[in-house]
This record gives sequence, structure tokens and C-alpha cells, in this order.
Amino acid sequence: MRAFIVEKYKQPLTQKEVPEPEVGERDVLVRVEAAGLNQLDEKIRTGEFAQILPYRLPVILGNDVAGTVIRVGRLVQRFRPGDRVFARPDERRIGTFAERIAVAETDLAIVPDRISMVEAGSLPLVALTAWQALVERGNVQPGQKVLIHAGAGGVGAIAIQLARHLGATVATTASAPNADFVRELGADIVIDYRSEDFSAVLSDYDLVLDSLGGKNLTASLRVLRPGGRAIGIAGPPDPAFARRQRMNPLLRLAIAALSRGIRAQAKKLGVTYEFLFMRADGEQLTEIAALVDAGVIRPVVAKTYPFDQLPEAFAELADGGHRGKLVVTLAD
Repeated sequence: MRAFIVEKYKQPLTQKEVPEPEVGERDVLVRVEAAGLNQLDEKIRTGEFAQILPYRLPVILGNDVAGTVIRVGRLVQRFRPGDRVFARPDERRIGTFAERIAVAETDLAIVPDRISMVEAGSLPLVALTAWQALVERGNVQPGQKVLIHAGAGGVGAIAIQLARHLGATVATTASAPNADFVRELGADIVIDYRSEDFSAVLSDYDLVLDSLGGKNLTASLRVLRPGGRAIGIAGPPDPAFARRQRMNPLLRLAIAALSRGIRAQAKKLGVTYEFLFMRADGEQLTEIAALVDAGVIRPVVAKTYPFDQLPEAFAELADGGHRGKLVVTLAD
């Protein structure tokens, strides 16, 4: 089957014929019809995440999938051939930039009735990231104040909608041309990051979801109320992440050093910082699908590319500036 692989870090993607995926007794073989692009894919390609996600090269990239079930493993109970499914595969089993992929039953969900395969292919990673940040960790409640950075981006566009559904007052950063767009998604306050300093405008926030890192993350700590929480998805990783990944002691020390500065700043301000590396979860994706069918969350697709043009899609991903997600499609 055809697939796009990374043979060496920082090298362009290469399309090659690769062996068919192995289907375990609890796996579902999916014919890929749409696959979203994520910044995580680019970070893996460049080797930026090589220490925390040590893939053995060559590796097939791709962390979002929507498609049709071809066959199921002997012990699979929830899916059958012909089902329309979507997923973010487990981080150890990525590879959606291919014609077929085997996905664990526990990572899959049925595609919402009201959306297309392309829209479904845009959702899993960003929607699960938003859910795990705002619901699972943040426990956002009605009346709380939430700041979501990069509101027009893949994660931001979904997180705004989810935070609004949870009853929060939502602030976001975006460029002036995207201001009306993020307001339509549910943002109450829009900060033009090109002309305004959000940390001078906002205060007493309960939670910040930061997708940018660096100075932006540092400034985000200053808008939190005492006891508030900053959740970063761009890093730096923290000791709790290293424990969950079962890293060796030396790597744990290195990870702790990476985030020591931001954690110390947070402690001094009476707030907390934690790193979120989202995980695959079919049950959570099923709950998200229900919100999509209820009209609470709508996918945001910026542009689609045919499968053979995946390298061009990666170039646009690296350039940034698009609203929502880029998605590659595979014809039958």
C-alpha cells in the first residue's frame, strides 16, 4: 500500500510502497479516507520531539484518521465492516498518512452523522486536546474565565467552542482579520496579538490553554488568578509527563530541567503550570461526537489536499496562518 514516511529527521516526506498493517485481535483495519495534519506531525518530522517520542525511523506519519472499517480482529465487539469511524491512534501506532491503518478498538469512535469524512478527519487530535485540557484537567465550570491562545488555529477553534459550551467566559488571541471568525466560534474577548499585549489587558483568569510556548507562556502566568492553571501543549514537558511516559531516570532529570524555570515562575506567582501531551481515547471521542451531532462543536477545515500532494500540505502547515485544519483526502 502507499504511504508517506519520514526516513531521516528534517528530510521531506517520501511516498513509498509499504507492507500492509498487521491487525491484532483487538484491532480494527480502517481504509483511510481523510487524515488531518497537525503541528505534531511537523515536530516529529523535524526531530523536535525525538527525545520524548523516540520513533524508530523510517516511520509513517499521521495522527488523525477518518475512514471506513474493512475488517476487525477476533475480539473486537464495538465495530464491524462498513462502519464510518474516526480516531487519533495511540502515539505508538501512528501512521494515518497511508491507504490503510490498524487502530485499537479503544481508540476509535463512530463518525458523527452530521459531518463529512473530511470534517471528521480534521477533529480527533485537536478535539481530544481541547477536551483533556478543559474538561479532564481543567474541570472548567460555568462562570470561570478561560484564555485560549491562537483561537483561529486547529486546537484553538475547537477549544473556544468547548469552553463556551462549558459556560466559561472565553478570551482568545488572534490576528485582526480573524477577530470576527473567533467571535462566531464563541469568544467573548478577542486580543489582537499583533497590536495588544494580552497580559496587560486580561487578569484573574482561571485557566490558560497555551499552544505557543516561550515568552507567550511566561506572560500567560501573569493573567491567572491565585491558584489558576496554565496548561501548555507546546512545552516544555514537565516531570509528571516524564513519569507517565515511563522515561528512564536520566531523561526524567533532563525533562525536569527543561521546565524548571517556568514551574518556578508559576510557583512564585501562586499559580501552576503543567504540560499536556494528549492521548488517544475512543470514549472521549464518542462524547465529542455527540457534541458535534448536537451542533455544539463544528469542525473547521481550512483546506484539503489530495493524498499525493501531502508534501505541499506540509509546506502550508509550516507556513501557518490558516484557519482550522488542513486535511489530505484519499480517493476510493
